[in-house]
Amino acid sequence: MLYHLLYQGLYPLDSHTLSVLNVTRYITFRTAAASLSALAISLALGPWMIHKLREFQIGQVIRQEGPTTHRPKAGTPTMGGLLILTASLVPTLLWADLTNAYVWIAVVTTAAFGGIGFLDDYLKIVRRSHHGLRPRYKLACQVLAATAVGVVLLILAHEGAYSTRLVFPFFKRLIPDLGWWYLPFAIFVLTAESNAVNLTDGLDGLAISIFAIAAAAYTALAYVTGHRVFAEYLLLVRFPQAAELTIFCGSLVGASLGFLWYNSYPAEIFMGDVGSLALGAALGTVAILIKQELLLGLVGGVFVLEALSVVLQVGYFKMTGGQRLFRMAPLHHHFELMGWSEPKVITRFVIVAIIFALFALATLKLR
Repeated sequence: MLYHLLYQGLYPLDSHTLSVLNVTRYITFRTAAASLSALAISLALGPWMIHKLREFQIGQVIRQEGPTTHRPKAGTPTMGGLLILTASLVPTLLWADLTNAYVWIAVVTTAAFGGIGFLDDYLKIVRRSHHGLRPRYKLACQVLAATAVGVVLLILAHEGAYSTRLVFPFFKRLIPDLGWWYLPFAIFVLTAESNAVNLTDGLDGLAISIFAIAAAAYTALAYVTGHRVFAEYLLLVRFPQAAELTIFCGSLVGASLGFLWYNSYPAEIFMGDVGSLALGAALGTVAILIKQELLLGLVGGVFVLEALSVVLQVGYFKMTGGQRLFRMAPLHHHFELMGWSEPKVITRFVIVAIIFALFALATLKLR
């Protein structure tokens, strides 16, 4: 909105009318502005949000089978994902080019998955339902939302505004076209990533810290994908429209850092499913739109490990008739039960996340 008012408004800027505002046409400036705006909104609204959640008694429910050290966290305000969504989507709408279809796909998808998480949190916490939104219904809603995104992408591909090709890291020429098979692939990426972030959200500041790192990496990836020179040099599938997603990613980074201020150990607020499902979908959507879907497995390597630990735990438990591969899944709980303190688990996972992100960025040249 501000982009249109300041640069494409009713009174176009020229050398005689506030030409300094021409800086708003630069994506780098608007990304920095969006990131700072998101950080400011998150920091400013945080105390108010915590107060309101306490006032309405919207507190975290701790699983009885979880680590006993988590019991004191019961009642901590949750559904803080509403703060993250507000702090990330508002700056995006303020600073991004709202005529860009990619921006709207990212915004609407994030909001839709946030809505699914909100319904789950509402049923579980506000309505005191033991299960919240039942897993099969939650997954069905995720698949439905992801299907809508996939259909839109196929329409854009038919119009030449998108590509159903798949870029493989480390291989310059391996770019197969999936055609209609891209639809189930996109559904898998979005549902898998949203659930992976959801599973990682089990320690104070863990999921949001790792997400901020991944979002920062995709900020850089979105920028080079939309940049003509960089995209050609790195042999990327270039879409000029994808450049505007840099602003969306910058907003996610700023909102994440602001939320981490209150979510860091010991947490004053938790994000809930409304936050974790939305953030996972946001990351997955950006990865799809800039044609770096497979790189998501590296950028979000910790999310993959957390989700894989749950899959392996369940599979091993069924195959062996009750034995466990890990002391507890997801993986962060395994290290807690090994004796690592919560801050140590968080710090070490963040270090691993940084290594994954840096290695993922390095693959752009290792091709």
